[in-house]
Amino acid sequence: MARSAGVMAAYLRSGWCARCLNAIAFAVAASLLFAPPVVAAETVVAGGVSSGSTNLWPIHIGIRKGFFQAAGIDVDLVFAQSNASVIQQLAANSINVSVGSGLVDPIRAVEKGAPVAVIRIETQKPPYALLARPALKSIADLKGKTVSVGGPKDITRIFFERMLAASGAPAGSVDLIFAGATSARMAALESGAADAALLTTPYNFHAEAAGYRNLGMTAEMVDMPFSGVSINRNWAGRNMKTAQAYLTVYSQAIQWLDNPANRREAIDIMLAVSSLKPEDVEKSYDFLLGGHFFETTGTISRAQLGKVLEALQELGDIPPTMPVDSLFLPGLTQVSD
Repeated sequence: MARSAGVMAAYLRSGWCARCLNAIAFAVAASLLFAPPVVAAETVVAGGVSSGSTNLWPIHIGIRKGFFQAAGIDVDLVFAQSNASVIQQLAANSINVSVGSGLVDPIRAVEKGAPVAVIRIETQKPPYALLARPALKSIADLKGKTVSVGGPKDITRIFFERMLAASGAPAGSVDLIFAGATSARMAALESGAADAALLTTPYNFHAEAAGYRNLGMTAEMVDMPFSGVSINRNWAGRNMKTAQAYLTVYSQAIQWLDNPANRREAIDIMLAVSSLKPEDVEKSYDFLLGGHFFETTGTISRAQLGKVLEALQELGDIPPTMPVDSLFLPGLTQVSD
């Protein structure tokens, strides 16, 4: 108090009048009173498989570039060992959205009555390669061999069996083992537990560099979308503005990633969040952009997503009467024919 009085006295001695000082004090108080309140960021819990996977490139970009922060969103990114586990957590609202996740699990969840919806396609065709021991020359050579895919009902199994059928080999001629993450399938190949494995980028490049043979690209034999963003309907109903903002930012991140001018920075971001080799990440970026794998518009094609439903209907996993529109959330999912 004595120091404040001394400062006041000093101002008065220097020619400042009491009226001026009162005016300044009033202005400061008014600015504090009428300043806009600080709005706390909304937290969105997002779940995916394998933190270092290029499937999660868009969300890492959204976080690292500050896109989510600018929209008032704080993303809490968590990981699980398989896509099925991610969707189970989504159905229970342990997470609010899934990212980089295959589409068969949310479709099955919706059919079983879980409060799940598909709100965006991320990768519009499957970025997988079938890598095998060097002695195997073709997919037909896999007869009697062991192949690692994501799971007994995983979308990677559907992809592999379509590749197998295209080669003329029956599905039952190959033994399957399961690992939800691409890194785990790569480990099975390296350890000799599998003769071949279905790998996404950049693990397919790493395997080729290590001498494994590329027997074919899934996108050349399978015409259906691969991954998407799913959401818990109950959470979205309570937080629709946040969900809309999240989806807008996610599309912004994909569009930024799909711009070749951002190649170097995008690669640096993936290197910062993974233990991947620079050359593998560079090859992954060029492969994904060159092949136009990213869905940049944010609109889901009923016809394309319907192909995933048809595959599950062929397996007997979902009834043939399940409509594709049952997967969408009105007011959030953008749909075209």
